[in-house]
Amino acid sequence: MLKINDQISIPEAELSIRGIRASGPGGQNVNKVSSAVHVRFDIERSSLPQDYKDRLLALRDSRITADGVINMKAQRSRSFETNRLEALERLANLIASAGLTQKPRKPTRPSRAARQRRLDQKTRRAHVKTLRGRVIDDH
Repeated sequence: MLKINDQISIPEAELSIRGIRASGPGGQNVNKVSSAVHVRFDIERSSLPQDYKDRLLALRDSRITADGVINMKAQRSRSFETNRLEALERLANLIASAGLTQKPRKPTRPSRAARQRRLDQKTRRAHVKTLRGRVIDDH
């Protein structure tokens, strides 16, 4: 079971975990051992609550395909097990982030004193600009 939070867990049967060959450095070992991990998770077929599914599908994340499948790849370590744990942790974090909702913003209005300060500042600025006008000599 992949634990997302206290209420939500994902059974291992809903996850597809495959070992793939890692790219990058690793010497001779890189061509022989499948140490990188590829985790696939189908959002629609999962046992997640519907609101989680909707929020995940609405995310603009390159790891989520148009079919609603999350693809996680981990290849930082040379160990398959370490990479597997990292990929599962990143998947859990992504799903947990879909569970967080922002509270709606309450629109605020400036106070009367703030409005008055703004108008006073505009008046002072306008007066400074009028003093920059052409000087008329009355001789």
